Amino acid sequence: MNESPKLIIGNWKMNGLRGSAHQLTCDVVRRARSLPSDVQLVVCPPFTQIERTSRILRTRNVGDAILVGGQDCHMSYNGAHTGDISAEMLADLGARYVILGHSERRQAHGETDALIRLKVRAAMDAGLRPVVCIGETMHERQEGRAASVLASQIDGSLTSDFEGVLAYEPIWAIGSGVTPSRDELERTLYLLSGLLRSRLKKDDIRVPILYGGSVTPDQAHAILSIRSIGGVLVGNASLDASRFTQIAEAASTQFSSQPLSGPYSS
Repeated sequence: MNESPKLIIGNWKMNGLRGSAHQLTCDVVRRARSLPSDVQLVVCPPFTQIERTSRILRTRNVGDAILVGGQDCHMSYNGAHTGDISAEMLADLGARYVILGHSERRQAHGETDALIRLKVRAAMDAGLRPVVCIGETMHERQEGRAASVLASQIDGSLTSDFEGVLAYEPIWAIGSGVTPSRDELERTLYLLSGLLRSRLKKDDIRVPILYGGSVTPDQAHAILSIRSIGGVLVGNASLDASRFTQIAEAASTQFSSQPLSGPYSS
């Protein structure tokens, strides 16, 4: 088993006004009280709700049981970048993590591996732990190019001294309800581990590899039972405190006796 806690990261995306973000945070805190220490929760609200979420977590005395992250940052520390947010600004609001290179940013905003690499550097310099997303499209998968695409994204997006998290989110699975089989996911995790060792040029690689892409409570235990997986990046299900904490429960070794079901069954 992994010695480090399994990471359960919730990406709220562009969802949450003051009232709903406050309620969601309070609900997550209440439901997470009983979670064991081998699970680490991270919630990533939109920028407008980071300070509010951080403040609620401080006043509820959750310590490091639930941490806050941002959904993106600029590559520069400051300057004339209207509408952008720096990594230092995120850290100043209480963020500890930041999601970078999500497929929605790559596709809708034209973000390249080279740009993401600069953002990774800025995030680490600000004391944030970057969560770098990579993944192939259905077309690339069908052409048998998934491995080369993932290798190119890792090589282009990560710095040689990278200290963060890698999130494998196949683009064809995000929001589709379709997921890779257990064997496919295990093979991909093995591939990514090898690519990380090659890219970072050291044997002792402490970079958790997460899976993301239509993660639901029904799938969570089977996904998280894979020994080499470091956790999951959760999208839509993280907007519901009950579903989000059910996924977190599935990550704990205390719940590992549950039977496998669904597409990840042995």
